[in-house]
Amino acid sequence: MKAVITGDIMGSRKLASAIWLPELKAVLSHYGSEPKDWEIYRGDSFQLLVPAEEALEIALCIKATIKQFKEIDVRMAIGVGAVDYLAEKITESNGEAFINSGECFEDLKKQTLGLKTPWEPMNATFAVVFPFMLMIADNWTSTSAEILKKAIENPEFNQSQLAESLNRKSQSSISSSLKRAGYEELKNMISFYKQQIQKQ
Repeated sequence: MKAVITGDIMGSRKLASAIWLPELKAVLSHYGSEPKDWEIYRGDSFQLLVPAEEALEIALCIKATIKQFKEIDVRMAIGVGAVDYLAEKITESNGEAFINSGECFEDLKKQTLGLKTPWEPMNATFAVVFPFMLMIADNWTSTSAEILKKAIENPEFNQSQLAESLNRKSQSSISSSLKRAGYEELKNMISFYKQQIQKQ
């Protein structure tokens, strides 16, 4: 099972792409190689192919990357399923994961993150859960987003190591930022998502 994350940058015209585009490319490169695993198209849209069980954690890391810039946000759809054809460019590949991602993206409306899998009970569960998660994630400050991104990418770091790697003054400021960003709750959500994928 694979997952395709389809996304676009909200408010991309409010901020020069030279500011946010290198950060987006860097986070996508962290999870795959261009253009086989990811591609940016139409200037502010992207697709990324990842293992299904990692998709939610990766989507949240992308969101934290973009939320470091307070003028913009990102809207993403996670589509889970089989991949029938892997081309040299991800935008030419196809299969159930791509179809689910595209359909989910079309249905997002005002919500900034959605999920479509081949399993209706799982879709129904996360249709209820995601809006609660997004009440926190959509309101991350740029500082919280920066710290959260570092924490997601370096799960082995303790708070003192996070403070040191971010040149922050104290472990307590890291702790309060992670608490405001809902880090522990997000980790539980990611674990729950992984368990649901592994059950299928």
